[in-house]
Amino acid sequence: MDEFFKTPVEYLKGVGTARADALKKELGIANYGDLLQHFPYKYIDRTRFYKVKEVLPDLPYVQVLARLTHKEIVGEKAAKRLVAVAQDETGPIELVWFQGITRIEQNLIVGKAYVFFGKPGFFNNKPQIAHPETELYNSKPAENKGSLALQPAYTSTEKLKKFLLDSKGIQKLVLALLEQYGRTISENLPEYLLAKHHLINRAKAYQQIHFPDHFEQLKEASKRLKFEEFFFLQIKLLKNKLFREQKFKGNTFDKVGAYFNGFYTEKLPFPLTSAQKRTVKEIRLDTQKGIQMNRLLQGDVGSGKTVVALMSILLAIDNGFQTCMMAPTEILANQHFQSVKQLLGEDFVKFALLTGSTSKKNRNVIHADLESGKLQILIGTHALIEDKVQFKNLGFVVIDEQHRFGVEQRAKLWRKNSIPPHILVMTATPIPRTLAMTLYGDLDVSVIDELPAGRKPIETKHFYENSRLRMFGFMKQEIAKGRQVYVVYPLIKESEKLDLKNLSDGIEVMSREFPLPDYRISIVHGQLSAADKAFEMERFIKGETQIMVATTVIEVGVNVPNASVMVIENAERFGLSQLHQLRGRVGRGAAQSFCILMSNQKLSKEGKIRLDTMVQTNDGFRIAEIDLQLRGPGNIEGKQQSGVLDLKIASLTEDQAVLHLARMDVEEIFKTDPQLELLKNQILNQHFQQKNEGLSWNKIS
Repeated sequence: MDEFFKTPVEYLKGVGTARADALKKELGIANYGDLLQHFPYKYIDRTRFYKVKEVLPDLPYVQVLARLTHKEIVGEKAAKRLVAVAQDETGPIELVWFQGITRIEQNLIVGKAYVFFGKPGFFNNKPQIAHPETELYNSKPAENKGSLALQPAYTSTEKLKKFLLDSKGIQKLVLALLEQYGRTISENLPEYLLAKHHLINRAKAYQQIHFPDHFEQLKEASKRLKFEEFFFLQIKLLKNKLFREQKFKGNTFDKVGAYFNGFYTEKLPFPLTSAQKRTVKEIRLDTQKGIQMNRLLQGDVGSGKTVVALMSILLAIDNGFQTCMMAPTEILANQHFQSVKQLLGEDFVKFALLTGSTSKKNRNVIHADLESGKLQILIGTHALIEDKVQFKNLGFVVIDEQHRFGVEQRAKLWRKNSIPPHILVMTATPIPRTLAMTLYGDLDVSVIDELPAGRKPIETKHFYENSRLRMFGFMKQEIAKGRQVYVVYPLIKESEKLDLKNLSDGIEVMSREFPLPDYRISIVHGQLSAADKAFEMERFIKGETQIMVATTVIEVGVNVPNASVMVIENAERFGLSQLHQLRGRVGRGAAQSFCILMSNQKLSKEGKIRLDTMVQTNDGFRIAEIDLQLRGPGNIEGKQQSGVLDLKIASLTEDQAVLHLARMDVEEIFKTDPQLELLKNQILNQHFQQKNEGLSWNKIS
């Protein structure tokens, strides 16, 4: 990476310490590279001139060529201002300045033609521009050096404006930087790639992305810089993968024994789908290579990921290893524990549950059994990664609901054994392919894309508030068939008071509509203690209550096969992936299940798209794609991982084609030159090494 990219921004002429501090705090601009990569968010077309009579107050900006006919300073003290009038052949326009008026007044010459640019307004029914950018007109366009055909607009903040670093101020800094150093920006892509994709060189791309000569050049610059960004991201991910495969040997599971076979032939309650079989096979092959496995297992809610994970765990036990399964919440860890117990029975293998609620006495037993090797499967929350938890021989780790764990936490599991264990990451949040490629580009991906036989797709309906009685009638009908119903309310930090009020109002209406002794209601929300929550959940699971009214705490991990209706109140306030996760709580038994989305009559355009999408499809991947388009990638991947997706110019939603090209190129290069040693690839290696000094463990699984 060019050394000058790392030069602190205060060394740029016109910046200094105070402005540098402000740039760093407000926009994260610490060095020349950051400033160059603070790309314009839009461009203003300066090729268009308006006649005065065409100026309208609702235009975002106008550029007028007119001759100055009058100027004067009016008003006293605080109300002092400079007022000028300019005229073209269609009429006069007023110009007004409130700051720097003495200097501006001295530079304005009556009788000369000027180019005025700014946001138009109307005062006393006459067009006016306040604080226009002003430039003396020159009939030879080449000499109008200050005027750009496409003027960049940069994001700034109120605080930066106090340092005169509004969009225009930032533009001046970028211009100064490019004029001084623009030609020294070195190329970081080999000639053969530039030729293959018809990419312009790097120095020209930076020049044209900030100060494009015309739209065509802007497109070329954008294409080049987006490709470069994705390309080096993919090199980093795939190089990490290679590095891991070479450095970290994995345990070899070379036999399929009594545990795996016994479960498959005697205990498996239903035949595996072909997608489950394919995934088990992929894991089986991975664990035979002697390379540490890192695999992402994606599958929609209810697609049978747990069975695949359990069979992989039994394979590890057959080969003499211990295993563990880590979940993000106690509810989910408990759920897994119950599922394993149900599938394996009490005496098939030795397994235990470790969470924050485990008593000290039980903890001591678990610790001892782990160290002796007696305990074969440990299920739990992040209590599993505490230093006190020591395994005799950990060989296989399952991590559920991946994006809730930080990278650090996963790294700790790695260090629980001298040879790192194989890692299977499960997620029920379907990740669009583009996002998986960037977020998890260094993991191998398995997808379970079919539901177990006999499962009926959930029917989703959208009702407005005026159909509430119809919804109550439907609930009664299903309860009469012996089914159970969830009713979920949003609970969001920002509007917590209002949401809790809605919840209590909702409970009151429910109690009136579904009175005792015919109906019983469980209530679960975040304000309850863990014990109360568990008690209410338990009543519902046992079928003692027919309706569970809850806030989103039931989003992951509750498994009640008899619950066949999910009612989501204020559905327009939930994100798409949340709605899909909630819907996945029903449809777990053989009965036809339903999801009812209740909403206000007034819906935003996005709210309408979300609810329509839910009604139209049950396909989690299709939903994830639409969610990505609606929300952008940052929100989907979860806070802990934002570093991976710190994209400066490329967009996962709009530039998928560029991402695929970059990925294919990197894979192609790594086939023949994994260490980037060939002469033609040395430029890549050099840039990569400078950009990622010292490859770290930061991208473990």
